[in-house]
Amino acid sequence: MPLQESDVLEALKVVQDPDLHRDIVSLGFIKGLKIDRAAVSFTIELTTPACPVKDQMRDQAKAAVMQLPGVAAVDVQMSARVREAVGLEGGRTPVAGVKNVIAVGAGKGGVGKTTVAVNLAIALAKSGARVGLIDADIYGPNVPIMLGLQTRLTSDGQKIIPAEKFGLQVISMGFMTADDAPIIWRGPMLHGAVQQFFREVRWIDLDYLIVDLPPGTGDVSLSLSQTVPVAGAVVVTTPQKVSLADSRRAVAMYKKLNIPPLGIIENMSHFVCPNCRHEADIFGHGGGERMAEELGVPFIGRIPIYQPIREGSDTGVPLMISEPDSSASRAFVAAAERTAARVSLASFNRATTIPLSVVR
Repeated sequence: MPLQESDVLEALKVVQDPDLHRDIVSLGFIKGLKIDRAAVSFTIELTTPACPVKDQMRDQAKAAVMQLPGVAAVDVQMSARVREAVGLEGGRTPVAGVKNVIAVGAGKGGVGKTTVAVNLAIALAKSGARVGLIDADIYGPNVPIMLGLQTRLTSDGQKIIPAEKFGLQVISMGFMTADDAPIIWRGPMLHGAVQQFFREVRWIDLDYLIVDLPPGTGDVSLSLSQTVPVAGAVVVTTPQKVSLADSRRAVAMYKKLNIPPLGIIENMSHFVCPNCRHEADIFGHGGGERMAEELGVPFIGRIPIYQPIREGSDTGVPLMISEPDSSASRAFVAAAERTAARVSLASFNRATTIPLSVVR
């Protein structure tokens, strides 16, 4: 009997998505299946290019089909199509050109929130995703410094054109003011700026728009929740008690604003001596992970104290660009992958609860 498509699909059911806990056939990931005598080809379309196990899934799929009688060659291509995690629920209008808005916040200043946001965004972009970055820390817009960007924004006659660097589309108040000019604004002006960043910028086909929020639980976070549907928030903390106490408040704030916490990142987690490789827990140990467990929030990353991280932020060449193979960069990549997985899970759960008439 000649090989049938049903035979190939049945064989591929052994391959499971580790986050969605279903096989790639029932999830509809198999695209363009072709059988040409003894040769089989198809594409596995994932929900994010930032999937840490895509190579294993490809190899498992190839091995499963190769075991079928009469198959001599299998060609497996990998692709991804990011879905929206949040729709029109709550009456908030989606951002044109953007699939998912991800907030990066912190309960207090000084925890390296902007550094984490910048390197997370670059890690997602390097995975193959289309990524934008909003510097919504209006009072301290440091993203241009960390990206080495000195520019003035232009317009196409209708909307503002974002700056571009390292594969990111970027907007910051820092592009609109002098470096030493203080921004002394009340709540309504902050709300207007946030609205402008989302509605009056020509965002182009973004999978993820990372929003670097000011520290604390103030006006900008409230404006964000009222302005656009947000896929979720990543909360940055350090291990010591003072930071953890404020981070608990930040998590509670996001929950109250109906912004699901995607996870906790513990920055400045430990210091590794460059000479003897001894790990020193300068700010304590495991505080972020314990807090995440207590609050029922995923723990998605532990970033070490590493001098080139600070140097990269000061010189405008982030660690994900200057040392992409370092252990600290791998920690950023892992955190980005876990963040993307949480967004994918949210988009899958949303799709399975929407009536078919709406999906069509």
